[in-house]
Amino acid sequence: MQNLKLKILLAAVFVLQFHAIFAAPASDRITVSVRGKGPDVVLIPGLTCSSAVWDATAKQLEGRYRLHLIQVAGFAGAPAGANASGAVIQPTVDAIDLYIKTNHLKSPKIVGHSLGGLMGMMLAIQHPDDVGKLMIVDALPFFGVILGASDVTNAAPQAATMRDMILGESQDAYADGEKDFLPNLVKSPDGLKLATAWAIASDKSVVARAMYEDTTTDLRPDLHKIKAPVTLLYPWDSQSGFPREATDKLYHDNFASLPGAKLVCIEDSFHFIMLDQPAKFAEQLDAFLKP
Repeated sequence: MQNLKLKILLAAVFVLQFHAIFAAPASDRITVSVRGKGPDVVLIPGLTCSSAVWDATAKQLEGRYRLHLIQVAGFAGAPAGANASGAVIQPTVDAIDLYIKTNHLKSPKIVGHSLGGLMGMMLAIQHPDDVGKLMIVDALPFFGVILGASDVTNAAPQAATMRDMILGESQDAYADGEKDFLPNLVKSPDGLKLATAWAIASDKSVVARAMYEDTTTDLRPDLHKIKAPVTLLYPWDSQSGFPREATDKLYHDNFASLPGAKLVCIEDSFHFIMLDQPAKFAEQLDAFLKP
């Protein structure tokens, strides 16, 4: 009985210590799960995604690093919280910054996929001390170029149309649209099931507004403010219909004002590199995380 009481007491002390070290975010924009021990790594998922998109990554790293897995409110079934109305992206970046500062993380390495990559760039531009290194997993500093826009003014009408379409459609229509669209982003059959389930479970109002903001955010003029080392992983697959040379040019041109960045093309992958090519992704991530 004494041993049992001692175990319970020690467990309680551990829990108290843990929560003293890692304060809950002072915002309901995000929730954070902490795994492992070692140097700090913050992982930010993309639009509609669960933090579980990093599960394989967490298993790979948690024996050597302390991982902070971000879940954005309103995505993948998480309650919308403060993201239920108004702006989504900038307040979420602010919440991540607050989490890093509140918990005294010293220049953690940041890994962000898609919209999470954009947030990582914003964090590095606005709060340089928050970012020791930055890995961007298939994100552009201005997503509007994918729509053929040269600047935010050109992108805004198309972005508004997409936003309003999602806001106005039924939940069933939204779900059907995600089922049709996600096969363009995920090549892995198992990964596609996960990503589709997360998208359908997301609050479509949060998705619509975040998508609009993503499309109308242009970080290209501010990329030079990023002082942390940057690695960009971008995909190419013969099924995409885009020539490899054109894909290379797209990413190199858009990151031209960040000449020190390391750009790496991951072949035989769609947008979700960590799901489509987990071994290649793991290899690149290990190289990125080395001191």
